[in-house]
Amino acid sequence: MDIRPEEISSVIREQIRSYRGRMEVSDVGTVVWAADGIVRIHGLRRAMQGELLEFAGGVPGIVMNLEFDQVGAALLGSVRSVKEGDTVKGTGRVAEVAVGDALLGRVVNVLGEPIDGRGPVQAARRRRVESTAPGVLARRSVHTPLETGIKAIDSMVPVGRGQRELIIGDRQTGKTAVALDAILNQKNKQVRCIYVAIGQKTSAVAGIVRVLREHGAMDYTTVVAAAAGDPAPLQYLAPYSGCAIGEEWMEEGKDVLIVYDDLTRHAAAYRTMSLLLRRPPGREAYPGDVFYLHSRLLERAAQLSEEAGGGSLTAFPIIETQAGDVSAYIPTNVISITDGQIYLEAELFRAGFRPAVNAGLSVSRVGGSAQIPAMKRLAGLLRIELAQYRELAAFAQFASDLDADTREKLAQGERLLELLKQPRYRPVPVECQVILLFAAAEKYLLDIRVDQVRRFETELLDYIDRNYPQIPENIRNMKQISEALRENLRAVITEFKKEFAQGREGMEDGFHEGD
Repeated sequence: MDIRPEEISSVIREQIRSYRGRMEVSDVGTVVWAADGIVRIHGLRRAMQGELLEFAGGVPGIVMNLEFDQVGAALLGSVRSVKEGDTVKGTGRVAEVAVGDALLGRVVNVLGEPIDGRGPVQAARRRRVESTAPGVLARRSVHTPLETGIKAIDSMVPVGRGQRELIIGDRQTGKTAVALDAILNQKNKQVRCIYVAIGQKTSAVAGIVRVLREHGAMDYTTVVAAAAGDPAPLQYLAPYSGCAIGEEWMEEGKDVLIVYDDLTRHAAAYRTMSLLLRRPPGREAYPGDVFYLHSRLLERAAQLSEEAGGGSLTAFPIIETQAGDVSAYIPTNVISITDGQIYLEAELFRAGFRPAVNAGLSVSRVGGSAQIPAMKRLAGLLRIELAQYRELAAFAQFASDLDADTREKLAQGERLLELLKQPRYRPVPVECQVILLFAAAEKYLLDIRVDQVRRFETELLDYIDRNYPQIPENIRNMKQISEALRENLRAVITEFKKEFAQGREGMEDGFHEGD
């Protein structure tokens, strides 16, 4: 029997090929130190930055530090189940999150796993948590308004789709309420919303979900939650996971609004991780790359060009200040990254002016580009009259005799401020805002008592909705006030004021009789 060498070599090759198919090759290391959700690992020579790790018991982790003889990692699960001497296995995959329409209406953690008790998420795709922001050529300038439904913001601090608008203020000044109003106002506007809760109480997150569900907003909203009781690494990853979910929709040509509530806690979680990882501390013990922490997140918000799909991702980061100090480290960092800020003032909030938007310190660097022409024209008049009011009000308290023109400007300013007040969770459509600002600009409020302005506003909108529904519809479709519409509005408001005056007289008569 002849034995040919080429036959032997072919058999050996086939055996090697089939053996490799059955063999599992893993990068394995050993935990040498573990505390507070941070571990140090010996081995894992092929580990990548941001790679997912699998610890004993299936606890996930993520690589944070690549050192000469060790790997520093953060646990994304139970910190008590990992101890020194445990084996760690590299997965070869970086951190990913489930994406797609299956997440609408759900509350998930940073890995896209459901935490709302409503069964698994049937997501067909997963996406890397960290990704590169769209380049300059893939973007276009912000040009389409994203109305928040808040009169003080849509008129004086307009936000456009693809913008990064900071909401900043002290604790308990209504920052979250402003963000939730913006989400509620996106109903029936084909805008998907993402609310990222970072370091909040579980009860607070449940309350926010309840508000969204009661107003029908969960149909187009996803909540990504890393609660206060979760490890710092989960709080660190939460905004990036939410952003990845939004980017998937943006690249499909859809419009997305994402709220990061809040980045102050996010920075604190990152500081905790960094100190435990023995990274060098800098100002206020934050690591030197804390600016990059937020810049690489917020730069992912964009308005894409038509060639890139035309989608948009609008970001509302929230920052909490201490005693109104906007010059602190984290606030100044985020202010320099964003395209403007909505500043909520504690004194205004305590005085009953809600939302407590300080028009002097709030700014939108996109400006009128994010407003419809009708609102843009009226907003300019509003800013001028409010500026005149603020200037005159400071001196009027010392003056005993004021001329008629000064008294009129003070009266107009008082009524404008009252008109800008708004209860939370009741966003106003932009066409209704235009009607109200038109009435104010045409001085129809001057003979209305200040305490009657809110009732005038409500009843005027109801009157137009019942009798002249074509007026708000024309403003919504045309986006401007033509001369014919202007005359029509004047006639309708004059007609309504007669009815309003009669109703007011009846109320006053009834009060005196009962008294």
